[in-house]
Amino acid sequence: MKLSTLDLAILLVYLIGIFALAQWVSREKEGHKKSASDYFLASKSLPWWAIGASLIAANISAEQIIGMSGSGYAIGLAIASYEWMAAATLLIVGKFFLPIFLRNGIYTMPQFLEQRYGTGIRTLMAVFWLGLYVFVNLTSILWLGSIAVSQVTGIDQMLALALLGAFALAYQLYGGLKAVALTDIVQVTLLVLGGLLVSWLTLSQVGDGSVVAGYHKLLAAHPEHFDMILSRDNPFYKDLPGISVLIGGMWIMNVSYWGFNQYIIQRALAAKDLGEAQKGVLFAAFLKLLMPLVVVVPGIAAVMLAPDLTKPDQAYPTMMALLPSGVLGLVFAALVAAIVASLASKINSIATIFTLDFYAKHGSRKASANGDHEQEQVKLVRVGRIAAAVAVVLAILTARPLLGSFDQAFQYIQEYTGFFTPGIVVIFVLGLFWKRANEAGALAAAIGSFALSVVLKLAWPALPFIDRVGLVFLLALALAVIVSLATPKQKEGSDLIRVDDVSYRTPLGFNIGALGVVAILVALYAAYW
Repeated sequence: MKLSTLDLAILLVYLIGIFALAQWVSREKEGHKKSASDYFLASKSLPWWAIGASLIAANISAEQIIGMSGSGYAIGLAIASYEWMAAATLLIVGKFFLPIFLRNGIYTMPQFLEQRYGTGIRTLMAVFWLGLYVFVNLTSILWLGSIAVSQVTGIDQMLALALLGAFALAYQLYGGLKAVALTDIVQVTLLVLGGLLVSWLTLSQVGDGSVVAGYHKLLAAHPEHFDMILSRDNPFYKDLPGISVLIGGMWIMNVSYWGFNQYIIQRALAAKDLGEAQKGVLFAAFLKLLMPLVVVVPGIAAVMLAPDLTKPDQAYPTMMALLPSGVLGLVFAALVAAIVASLASKINSIATIFTLDFYAKHGSRKASANGDHEQEQVKLVRVGRIAAAVAVVLAILTARPLLGSFDQAFQYIQEYTGFFTPGIVVIFVLGLFWKRANEAGALAAAIGSFALSVVLKLAWPALPFIDRVGLVFLLALALAVIVSLATPKQKEGSDLIRVDDVSYRTPLGFNIGALGVVAILVALYAAYW
């Protein structure tokens, strides 16, 4: 596959344009220096369209486009459950979680844990999230993104990896979250249109010029690739274990990711108000319904167009090779947009957690995102930029050793995070809705989640990891409740999270939109059961 002069021109226009736009939208008035609130929370002024677009841009990246297309090639439409169930999860986040977070002025997830439980759990989870973001999330996006860039351009994969990391760092280094979020509407528009274009052209090729004929031809030739609920005799049942996908551990994975994940929830925490945040997550939920057309269908089409791939993750780049000049440049720019947007989001969240949950917590450096000392605020921003740069360098150096041997990187990411997510959901759900939960119970859930996951994986290797996640969640929940009841209540005044005056009522527009999302989901699962 080679990029023509037109393709390269389109890519160059995108790179220059999005970089310039990011610097422009995050510019400051003359004489004003960026504070921590400006840099890490976009001055708490994001509108709903920026929140919704940025949620999707942070989520849809190389690990989604390349990884889920690869899983679509190997497994089929069933992998779309990660996307469609995320739409339902976003409705729960908007209605029940955001009112508490925004009422209490939360700016990082570790901060919530400290205000609700104490310093020990904050430090433990901050370390966990930093490790996860740098060595799982950043590395996976860089690795899968570099595969695509290398296959399309022909440049060395490690060079592609380094260039992606450097551009994403430079893109958000000055402006922080505002640079990321306010440009993500452009990024999302480009990646959705580019992805839909790939699906359209690949289905057309399967159907000899007709998208509808291509769909029916695929369905007739490979009906097993259109089963949403896999049977026990399916070779990939262990990855997506039948009805458990709808009523089991995938809920835990989604609630953890969309509700308590810093680089996701940070967009909603930066909203102008609760109403804007809720409209933003509803917008993101509707966009989620579209995502399988963007990230899964090309992989399924590749089953007929490129049946002899050595690795499933080669499916999307191979489909791009079928595109004509000009269109290839546009789609490649869309892929780069997805990679850059998601990388920039994670880089900013790493900087946020390191700066506000570590650096700003020590002695004379104590400060907050809303502090008034100008010099201290400028220092926090500078520390955040340094942390961002270090994170990118670490991810570039460790991407190949950590991910180079996996055929389906998306499934690797899900399984790895599944060791920790049950405990995370227990800690936050109890912290939000059960006042008797204490730090001892939270620590028991966090440590127990990992220990129980390891034990079950070793003792019961045939158990699908999604089922393991659901089982560990129930066990960690019981452990947290028992330990909380068996240990003293938290000291008076140590729980700083207010919920007594929080209302969970949502506007009529949100309720109507939520019903629409649920109705579409019911129809989709009924059609592809």
